[in-house]
Amino acid sequence: MIIIKNYGKEYVDRGIIKWNGMYLSEHTEQMYNEQAAVKNRPTQKLQMTTEQIQLILVDAFQGSLVIAIQKEERNLDGDYLPDIFGHIIGFDERGLFIDQQKVDFDEIRHVEIRSTPKWFNVDE
Repeated sequence: MIIIKNYGKEYVDRGIIKWNGMYLSEHTEQMYNEQAAVKNRPTQKLQMTTEQIQLILVDAFQGSLVIAIQKEERNLDGDYLPDIFGHIIGFDERGLFIDQQKVDFDEIRHVEIRSTPKWFNVDE
């Protein structure tokens, strides 16, 4: 806050606060969308070895568990794509199928087992 003395009277300048109402709704919506996109951007996960990936994939396939895979693939901005979630429904010599999506073994950067909440524990 800045106090301005003019003609013997004090005026309190509110600074940037007085301009907040000047933004159009389209501008604020765009700013919120950009902030949300930055906040929800996938982060780089630890590069796993081939042996670590194989152990987790075998456990997930045998136990029919949900997994999350981060691929080496990046978008044009250099950000990693969102993780692929699902069950392993099959595999061939080049890769595996996760809920109708093919992922090659050499594309996998990180894999982890995700627990699925039980219907009676959803609120926890």
